[in-house]
Amino acid sequence: MKKFAIAILALSCSAQLALAGVDFDGGKAFNLREEIGKLELSLPAPAPEKAGTEKEWTIMVFINAKNNLEKYGLKDMNEMEKIGSSDKVNIVVELARINGFDTSDGDWKTSRRYLVQKDSDVSKLTSPIVEELPKVDMGDYKHLVDFSNWAKAKYPAKKYMIIVWNHGAGWIKSAPGETKGISYDDETGNHITTPQLGLALKEMGGVDVYGSDACLMQMAEVVYEIKDYTKYIVGSEETEPGDGYTYDTFLGPIVAKGNMTAEEVAKVTVDAYSDHYQQLDQASTQSYIKSSAINGLLDLSNAFAYAITVAGEKELAKEAMNGAQSFAYPENKDFYHFTELVLAKTANAEVKKTGAALNAYIKKDLVMHNRTNNSDGGWWGPEIYDNAHGIAVYLPGGAAPAHYADLAWAKYSNWDEFIAWLAQP
Repeated sequence: MKKFAIAILALSCSAQLALAGVDFDGGKAFNLREEIGKLELSLPAPAPEKAGTEKEWTIMVFINAKNNLEKYGLKDMNEMEKIGSSDKVNIVVELARINGFDTSDGDWKTSRRYLVQKDSDVSKLTSPIVEELPKVDMGDYKHLVDFSNWAKAKYPAKKYMIIVWNHGAGWIKSAPGETKGISYDDETGNHITTPQLGLALKEMGGVDVYGSDACLMQMAEVVYEIKDYTKYIVGSEETEPGDGYTYDTFLGPIVAKGNMTAEEVAKVTVDAYSDHYQQLDQASTQSYIKSSAINGLLDLSNAFAYAITVAGEKELAKEAMNGAQSFAYPENKDFYHFTELVLAKTANAEVKKTGAALNAYIKKDLVMHNRTNNSDGGWWGPEIYDNAHGIAVYLPGGAAPAHYADLAWAKYSNWDEFIAWLAQP
């Protein structure tokens, strides 16, 4: 969720950002503190942009602050204004607010679109409002498409990243007929479901990098839905602390370099996030995966699940499921760790072969960069994510809800049949 829908799981933090080195292709050290320093000293705030000038990157951030995360939406955009757009990078935001949570900065209640400009005022948004909309439904996937299409037309670039900012729940069903997903609008009661997220990326013509500044979204069920419409997918297996992304340390290196590759942008997103929470001694997970490898994940997981069923190793699979690294939703299991636990005890040659192939693929071909932080003090004690390897999968231990079948992952993989087999007595 950007920060989980259940209130006691939402964590907030206000400590100052942490800056650390990032190693990009070629082995050259890329120091965030140094690059931010350069920006502060030598990079002037750009003049207002003329629409239609193509740049290297347009970073689009869809901030649905129409819920209890409102104050974080304002905070994050103020972090963006520490960096601002440049002659090579557009930072474009839609920020929508709601009544009842935060009254700062004029307490306006519309939805505003900005081209983010650099300033030093961390308590007030000073970027010019490019467009102001009356009440909008930030839980409608078509509005996400509208924002992206508007940004692409007005601020064209060679490469695009879109970030969906809000609560997120991976895939979970909480009520009949309702599939949970991302971007909850408390005013309309609507949200973007997992299938709708795929439709949104398709209808906006795709992007180079997709990021969920939201909880629990780095799941097989989610990434399979959007794999054809982005090159890289950034997300968290676990809930995100309330502060989510730290946008100055994330955007600073992108603006400083100007012409990063899509993979470099994905990597700096993971590193800036993880560096921040490492400095705070706060638990976190974040990874990016290569979309072109997701079809291979489906094929190898099919082979592994089939081998387990043919071998009749149901009790072993249940034991591994119960012992696998889980997250705020206990039915979300780390894919690699589940497979690893099966491999540790299976006596079947085909299970060993297919499981080893699956885990090798996750490590080498699918998850390109994964970082975790542990903490001594969570709500229920220490939070340890040593067994979080960058991609989760749904393993409920019982029958999957009916709407699981609506997901592309369920339609094209055999994972739903595997879940049903495990649920049988």
